[in-house]
Amino acid sequence: MFRRAASQLDFSPQDGESVDLQGRLGVYEPRGELQLVVESLRRTGLGSLFEQFVQRKAKLEALGWFDAARKRPLPAQPRGIGVVTSLGAAALHDVATALARRVPHIPVLLVPALVQGAEAPHSLVRALQTLGARQDIDLILLVRGGGSLEDLWAFNDETLAQAIVNSPWPVVSGVGHETDFTIADFCADLRAPTPTAAAELCAPPRAQRWQELQTLQEAMQQAGMRHLDRQAQRLDRLQSWLTRPAQALGPARLRLQDGAARLQSGLTRHLSRQAQGLQVLGLRHQSASRQNLQLHRSTLERLDLRLAALNPRRVLQRGYAWLTDAQGRAVTSVQAVEPGQPLQATLADGVVELRAERIRPDAIS
Repeated sequence: MFRRAASQLDFSPQDGESVDLQGRLGVYEPRGELQLVVESLRRTGLGSLFEQFVQRKAKLEALGWFDAARKRPLPAQPRGIGVVTSLGAAALHDVATALARRVPHIPVLLVPALVQGAEAPHSLVRALQTLGARQDIDLILLVRGGGSLEDLWAFNDETLAQAIVNSPWPVVSGVGHETDFTIADFCADLRAPTPTAAAELCAPPRAQRWQELQTLQEAMQQAGMRHLDRQAQRLDRLQSWLTRPAQALGPARLRLQDGAARLQSGLTRHLSRQAQGLQVLGLRHQSASRQNLQLHRSTLERLDLRLAALNPRRVLQRGYAWLTDAQGRAVTSVQAVEPGQPLQATLADGVVELRAERIRPDAIS
């Protein structure tokens, strides 16, 4: 196998391994040797599983299931811890021992599941869903002891990976030994090298919590002492003012006098500006009143001339008469008059009582 092809291998072949290879036959002419030139090489059996692992890992990574931005931080103080593992697994004993030693006060809920075999993925998914529906936990440990690639294959299942991603609670994966990696490790919010390490990561020891509480207590005591010191200094200042009231009132009296002087000055300036404004408004009002009066006078004169022009007496003074019947209705046509009918003719200087003697239509025309 030449260097170019060998550089593309994803494992280091060891003596005694069973492998599948592809290549071509050739003859090395200087020595007359028949050669098999290897172009690709992979493990038999394990090589097939490893290839599936690599392909599945690439697929789920492209979906964003491994992204660090998606992963959630662990709660600093869990209310309860859920554990998914086999009842007969050594990992259960290790996790229980670590949790009892470090956080005996935190409740632990175990949901057993198969961790190896064809039914293991479905069993693990069902256990995660059961814990996801609980409201008395906020953290899940998914653990199993070490083993071969075939033993850990259930933790490379795509359905299990999706259940981890969809879990409402953060998932800590502790599967196998430190050198073992599974799809579940990449999907989990945090990967621990061993089951015991997974328990320790989610359960800070009581000694550490006690130290944190002591640190907080000291900080609170110091803050309280500083607050009391400030209040004591404030009381001392108040006491000093109370024992010498005249000294305390002196600056206040000066401030009041200064404020009164400023107020008087400001009021005087304000009144002066208001007086000037009123004078300007008065002059504007007088001018506007004169202009308005002149405008009304001109309007009245025009109206008087128009009214005089329409005065009917002006028409009567030119020799015309206003003819009405006995009821005072205006007579404008001979058709409305009958012989012998009494009429009234209103002239410019009086009224003439008349009686129609004869009617001559169209006499004027």
